[in-house]
Amino acid sequence: MKTIKTTVAWLAVSAVALAAAASLYEIPLNDIDGKPTTLKSHQGKLLLVVNVASKCGMTPQYKALQEVYEKYKDRGFMVLGFPCNDFGNQEPGSNAEIKEFCSNNYEVTFPLYDKLHVKGADQHPLYAALTGATSPFPGEIQWNFGKFLIGRDGKILARFEPRTTPDSKEVTEAIEAALAAK
Repeated sequence: MKTIKTTVAWLAVSAVALAAAASLYEIPLNDIDGKPTTLKSHQGKLLLVVNVASKCGMTPQYKALQEVYEKYKDRGFMVLGFPCNDFGNQEPGSNAEIKEFCSNNYEVTFPLYDKLHVKGADQHPLYAALTGATSPFPGEIQWNFGKFLIGRDGKILARFEPRTTPDSKEVTEAIEAALAAK
């Protein structure tokens, strides 16, 4: 009887975890060109989700994001950039302007998405999932360049605050550990 209860409990927890992972991949988004999409095409990869801005003191992190992306992309790692204008009007441009800025100044080749809100009444559902009460790392985004590491299974593995650079030991060790875990 105890084994049956344990198995049922494990199945229930697994179902909840699977539903949470699937829901992250199913959240409607638009890419930087305005085309409707989801994260489904990245399912099974390790993801670093970052809210980015072009006119921020931390904008030079784009260089490190691109370098980390280049270093690990062949091992199933992706950086995903989500432009956001929620902090000090530091991302006022259109999607086309953001895309051009990233390409011209930082040679960004990782995917960029439509500008969205990471906090407040208009918070995008992706960020509601990343920061909400059921997240392992709940709490409002504090500024541009907040980072979430999402495992191959869709679970949120880590959260890094804006001043923690993408090429820091803390971030790269978390990426390498997750890639090694397969």
